[in-house]
Amino acid sequence: MFPARLPSALCHLRKPLLGALLSLLLCACGTLSRMPLDSSNEQALRLAQSGDLDREVNELAAPMVESGRTPGLVVGVLTADGHKHFYGYGVRDHDGGGKPDGHTLFAVGSLSKGFLGDIAALLVQDGVLHWDDRLEQLLPAGTPLSDDAKQITLLQLATHTSGLPRQPMTPQTLSYFVEYLFTGNSFYRHFDRDYLLRYMAEFEHPAHPGPQYSNIGYGLLSYVLELHSGQKIDALLQARVAEPLGLSNTDYRAEDLPGFAQRARGHAGDQPKFIRRGQPVPDWQFTDILHGTAALYSNADDLLSYAAANLNGSGNAEMDAALQDTLNVRVDRPQEAAAVAWIVDSVGSQKITYQVGLVAGYTSYIGLDRQHKTAVVVLQNSFNWSNDVGHRLLQRLGGAADARLAGQP
Repeated sequence: MFPARLPSALCHLRKPLLGALLSLLLCACGTLSRMPLDSSNEQALRLAQSGDLDREVNELAAPMVESGRTPGLVVGVLTADGHKHFYGYGVRDHDGGGKPDGHTLFAVGSLSKGFLGDIAALLVQDGVLHWDDRLEQLLPAGTPLSDDAKQITLLQLATHTSGLPRQPMTPQTLSYFVEYLFTGNSFYRHFDRDYLLRYMAEFEHPAHPGPQYSNIGYGLLSYVLELHSGQKIDALLQARVAEPLGLSNTDYRAEDLPGFAQRARGHAGDQPKFIRRGQPVPDWQFTDILHGTAALYSNADDLLSYAAANLNGSGNAEMDAALQDTLNVRVDRPQEAAAVAWIVDSVGSQKITYQVGLVAGYTSYIGLDRQHKTAVVVLQNSFNWSNDVGHRLLQRLGGAADARLAGQP
């Protein structure tokens, strides 16, 4: 993903720094986290025998805070009986601020994309858009697009199968990223609508395309949704998803939410590389084209309500049809099968549908086990590649359910 020649200001950087740069540019605001799994079914059998959910959550989550990996952490669990369970650890910010809980707001980064996917699916249900609509039909007449860009479809944008990169790799991006490593400032701040459309005028499709996570693809999706609905993404989110599902603490305009003053504050973790772990880092402000892709704030309570609607339905037929449409796998693979915003993986003997967000000083996870009707949300106020709590907890919950069904002791 590096350009053929780096800007002269970067030529002196040594391999470790370049490696860190490449790692974050590949993973920021994305689906790629390190998610080690339980090596055996021992913990699942233990849960089947004891029914002690608290023990399993504590075993996985508490060490994250005790080891200094993150100042604070919230785990939310939706069990098969429809009940929500919340577990808070550590503090909301570096100065204390109390323990976070199910109502504490976090920036959730790329979990924003799941809500964009829902809005797209709803507009498809309405007949306003179609999944096979191409960019040359979707963007205003006269928009300069390369021949390859013209052929990108709405569904390809929504499933990360358009061939678009995570972000354009330009000297400006690299320069801002180096600044980020020392300051925590956003390295996406130059990606406005004009910048992205200029890139699309010269876009060349890769020779061997496959699913490739793309922040700019979802930026284009957001722009298309606004153009064809006549509404801004903020208004669409509230009218089409948040209000119908009763999500009163989920918004792109975080300052309008009732818990904003008591929100979790972002901290350095694995990144930014040259800010000490546990130190506060700046919140990111997003441009017009990327606002809908990564600017969302929410809490564990709302995210479990959202998960419940995806698993069990909302009672609104149009909404439920759209949610189920987003969960359908469009590109089937053993790992990271592509649905609309969601990724589907085999996790041990379970199949997990999930999303991950990494942004500024936060890490977020939402996972669904559609077979067993369980869900897990994990919100950290630190940027960390390691994000295994959600996957491992769903693995144990599913394994315990299977063991009980099989009558194992």
